[in-house]
Amino acid sequence: MAKSSRSKKPSESSQASSEASPKASKRTLGAIFLVVVIDLMGFGIVLPLLPFFAQEFAASPWVTGALFSVFSFMQLIFSPLWGRLSDRVGRRPIMMMSTFGAVLAYLLFAFSTSLAMLFASRILAGMMGGNISTAQAAISDSTPADQRAAGMGLIGAAFGIGFVLGPAMASGLASPGVLEWASQLATQWAPDSFLPALVSTPFGLPGIVAALMSAISFVWVVWALPETAPSKVAAMEVAAHDVATEGVATEDSSKTHSPENDSPMRARPSVFSPRFWRQLVDQQRQTGGFLIPLLITYLLLSFGEASLYAAFPLLAEAKLGLAPQDVGIQFFYIGMIAVIVQGGLIRPLTKRFREESLFLVGNILMVIGLAAIAWSATILHLTLALGLLALGKSLNTPMITSLISKQARADQVGEIMGTAQGFSGLGRMLGPTWGGLFYGWIPESAFVATSLVLLSTIGVAWGIRQTGQSTASELGQSQ
Repeated sequence: MAKSSRSKKPSESSQASSEASPKASKRTLGAIFLVVVIDLMGFGIVLPLLPFFAQEFAASPWVTGALFSVFSFMQLIFSPLWGRLSDRVGRRPIMMMSTFGAVLAYLLFAFSTSLAMLFASRILAGMMGGNISTAQAAISDSTPADQRAAGMGLIGAAFGIGFVLGPAMASGLASPGVLEWASQLATQWAPDSFLPALVSTPFGLPGIVAALMSAISFVWVVWALPETAPSKVAAMEVAAHDVATEGVATEDSSKTHSPENDSPMRARPSVFSPRFWRQLVDQQRQTGGFLIPLLITYLLLSFGEASLYAAFPLLAEAKLGLAPQDVGIQFFYIGMIAVIVQGGLIRPLTKRFREESLFLVGNILMVIGLAAIAWSATILHLTLALGLLALGKSLNTPMITSLISKQARADQVGEIMGTAQGFSGLGRMLGPTWGGLFYGWIPESAFVATSLVLLSTIGVAWGIRQTGQSTASELGQSQ
């Protein structure tokens, strides 16, 4: 009887943890949201200043583009590794490591005195960029399947807020008045140090503030973010129960610590190796789902968005005479749509419509919006086209991340989301080069060609909607 009583409690506790109370789930989602928002504000501060900083070191346009590409390339390599590691050691340690790494990367940006140092800062930032995929995995841990798309929408809303507030902060921090005030303040506090000269530059002060934002994000992870990884939560519950029962071990208690959790991490090869793709194909066959088509679709959607950032400012200036500040207003408009849709409308939309249907609509709107940019003859036409594009992207991003998360078993969510972020990073790496090349040929062709490529994403979404097999992991469990 004692053994029976002892063996039931861990399983009961584990079941209770998997069905977390709404209040606990909301606290967890709120903590994740704030961590991502604060960290992305730092990212948004640095990003618009990067091309101008590169010009300080006489970088060519191609080299300037490589600064953007190397960040996404490193994310492509490291995001799956961080995701897999988070399945093993937990979400909190990985988010702590990635946010602290961002602090170091932004400080290196602020102190850069050569192009090599600037490249090193972007390489480090990409290597340590595991917080988004880990945050997505934590959301998947904390939400039931029918609420997961709404949870993933919080990440999109965080992106919107970060990319709205970050560039605005960069503009303010790089303004002459703020730089003069910061230099005077640093001179009063540390007149014989390097600070007065550093904060008087339009890149040093923003870099320091970006590092401060990531430091705040790191502290918030340590203080407010609970562990959500299923294997780690179960292990903590068993350990607590062992203490409560004075460490009495039974045969049944060993079942909670599965050999799979205690074994070394499953080795997933590089995304560039054939074995990587064979493993993905095998997993898709086992579950009968859409993992590979969804991952490729995620790549293409990120590719389309990234191509916009390279070609859109050039077209807006050449065709409509928009100044940089006018282009900034359009980006603010795009960000606000993301915040409104992903932060407020996704939850009621997913309650009324299937995720597969919203995913399809989002892809259709994005294709139409991209093509419409090419034929924009006025600022109003351009604004409407960008609105369609932003609405489509705001719908399809949380839908596709939710659909991808449902292709994985509970102990593989972090690994799969890390792989997905790697695919997204590859799209972001290739998109700007694609957009720039086509813009140099015929300006409007950059948007038309990209919209034609994204037509395939409509086909994938239509196929998933028709079959209704978005939750491959559930199908695999039921077989």
